Amino acid sequence: MSHSKRTALIAAAVAGLAAAGAAHAQEADTLYLFNWSQYMDPAIIEAFEKEHGVEVVENYFNSNGEMFAKLRAGGSSQYDVVVPSNYFIPRLIETGLLQPLDHEQIPNIDNLMPKFRDPSYDPGNEYTVAYQWGTTGIVYNKETLGEAPKSWSVLFDPEFNGEQPFALQTDGQVVFGAACAYLGHGYDCTGRDELKSAAKLVLDTKRRDNFSGFIQGTPVLQQIARGSVHAGMTYNGDYIFYKSEDPEAYENIGFMLPEEGTELWVDNMVIPKEAPHPELAHAFINFMLSAEMGAKLSNYTYYSSPNEAAVEKLDPILQKPPVTPTPEQMDTLAFTPSLKGDDLKFSQQLWTEVQSR
Repeated sequence: MSHSKRTALIAAAVAGLAAAGAAHAQEADTLYLFNWSQYMDPAIIEAFEKEHGVEVVENYFNSNGEMFAKLRAGGSSQYDVVVPSNYFIPRLIETGLLQPLDHEQIPNIDNLMPKFRDPSYDPGNEYTVAYQWGTTGIVYNKETLGEAPKSWSVLFDPEFNGEQPFALQTDGQVVFGAACAYLGHGYDCTGRDELKSAAKLVLDTKRRDNFSGFIQGTPVLQQIARGSVHAGMTYNGDYIFYKSEDPEAYENIGFMLPEEGTELWVDNMVIPKEAPHPELAHAFINFMLSAEMGAKLSNYTYYSSPNEAAVEKLDPILQKPPVTPTPEQMDTLAFTPSLKGDDLKFSQQLWTEVQSR
């Protein structure tokens, strides 16, 4: 899912892999970080550089798919730390792109909240440590759509909204999850019949006259503020960020978590299999897991921290909805399934069909 995921605000500044590879061999005092755009407080980077006497070079990706492709194309030996989302982790492990973490070099791993230890996508945190987490929900114009129900019907039911322009996400698995939840199958459905019915619903939705297209969570926030769309899918932290930056423009823009269920995503820190500086990578991960840096990161991104020691240092706005869901809302959240093999191909084929028809 962030992952923040304000990916449209900054162009991806990814250097050529071949050139980067040559540089790595000469710069043992440099950490190479591959992350989402605007997902790191520059002050954290400065503090790490000062403490360890190194330079941090940041490159950016705009989607998990782009990140995966870059690592497969040689990036596994180009970067020291990468920040993928939970459902891509098994794919990275299976393709041999990650190295196991040495927990002895990460004593601050004990600061992780219990729910982020031993995650289903990486038992025992063998390869990953949580970085930030958040939710995917519906953003909508309260003036034109009124007091919308806390339901995916805002997007999928033409009887609720048959006129105002709306959009869906660009990530096929997340969109299918929303459709599955609306149809009563649960957000994390994986059955082929369920996915087929979800794909049919998305295709029917796409064919409506007021469908504006598949739009990333950040651009849809910008378009809602301009009035070109009136509903879409976005991330809780991005919504709070934009609302805090320009309260007037977002005064009548609401955000909700559909009661049928939606995505709980976790972005993670991992070390590529052939990372040029694995010891420095471990030091960076440990640094990020300190109470001070964990809080500093969330206070910058407006996303939730998986760091229990950081909670007391978080800004008050981060300790309540929509950044921190209520216990009732937490019960409705689920991870996007980590599909493999034929199941992954089947889902990807469905998404290709939906987009092309």
